[in-house]
Amino acid sequence: MNWETIPLGPIQTNCYLLYNDKGEAVVFDPGGDENVLHDKIHSLGLQPQVILLTHAHFDHIGAVDSVRNKYNIPVYVHTREADWLTDPEKNGSSLFLNGGVYASKADHLITEEGTLSTGAFSFEVMETPGHSPGSVSFYCGQIQTVFSGDVLFAGAIGRTDLPGGDHSQLLSVLHNKMLELPEETYVACGHGPWTTIGTEMDSNPFLNGF
Repeated sequence: MNWETIPLGPIQTNCYLLYNDKGEAVVFDPGGDENVLHDKIHSLGLQPQVILLTHAHFDHIGAVDSVRNKYNIPVYVHTREADWLTDPEKNGSSLFLNGGVYASKADHLITEEGTLSTGAFSFEVMETPGHSPGSVSFYCGQIQTVFSGDVLFAGAIGRTDLPGGDHSQLLSVLHNKMLELPEETYVACGHGPWTTIGTEMDSNPFLNGF
């Protein structure tokens, strides 16, 4: 398996394409710029199978309906953010943008941690709230990578000053879940460069001394 990073949308949110040798693909967090994303999918010769959302802030959902409709594929989001896709107040677009960002309701709601299998792909779903109440991270052991959304960044952690954010909860999640992953795990972050669990354990100033 391979994965590609495509920064999209108004604040360059990382969309990820995870794909296998057959060209089957998972789309994580298609945040906007649908033409750029479609061109990338076409250039790689991929057939998207599913959209997985780490959370439903506006900058992670802007191209959801375009991708869903073009490839006729389902969307997954955590149940705590089930109504964020259709509500600009909740997804934050009414606060940060002149116009609202909307998407249709998700096809499937994540209700608990555990294994999520979709087609040829399998992930361990980790509930990782704190940045937002329905944040989830998708760990793919086969490639030792966790798609973490805005939970953990290279040298930083997710902001918690938005509605539903909780700083103490996020720190607890980071130490009790994220940092329990193998140190060699790649972290595919929602913004900025990828990192590893080991690197953040050693050098992330927000995690030292907790």
